[in-house]
Amino acid sequence: MPPAFEPHPSGPAVPTPSDVRDAYREGLGPRERAVLWSWTGFTATFAGVRGITYSIRRGGGPFRNVSVGGAHLHHYLWGIGLLAGVGAVAVRGTDRTRRHPLVALAYGSGLALIVDEFALLLDLKDVYWEREGRISIDLGVGLVAAGGTSFSALPLLRRLRADRRRGRRRR
Repeated sequence: MPPAFEPHPSGPAVPTPSDVRDAYREGLGPRERAVLWSWTGFTATFAGVRGITYSIRRGGGPFRNVSVGGAHLHHYLWGIGLLAGVGAVAVRGTDRTRRHPLVALAYGSGLALIVDEFALLLDLKDVYWEREGRISIDLGVGLVAAGGTSFSALPLLRRLRADRRRGRRRR
């Protein structure tokens, strides 16, 4: 695959924030934007929650488990709450509200919180830190998340590359 940006005599090879903003607004339709925001939310949340849970497990960092009445609240509960909120917006919201990037971001984030604890939901036992399969699950879901984000960003990257080749730069 050719590089996204090639050096051009009229300016630097790296797109400016203005270039990215214009490509996002003009090169992606509402559905493509929603997909990009959803995958970005999934990937960022999945990576963040993995880091936080490892930090809690190690006993370092500022994060601690959340419990109510002695019962641990797993993060899939927050994911279910986010997806319920997205569902409410989908059922009752206006087109403008449903298409807001935060709705897509919340969907991706909520899904990541649920997927991260899939083994717990599948077995209905707290097997989150069991040795078998933990690394492969982490890597597999992480790679899927990164791949989905990359593929959803392709239209944006293609637009930026095409603008670059034409020598078109916006200020």
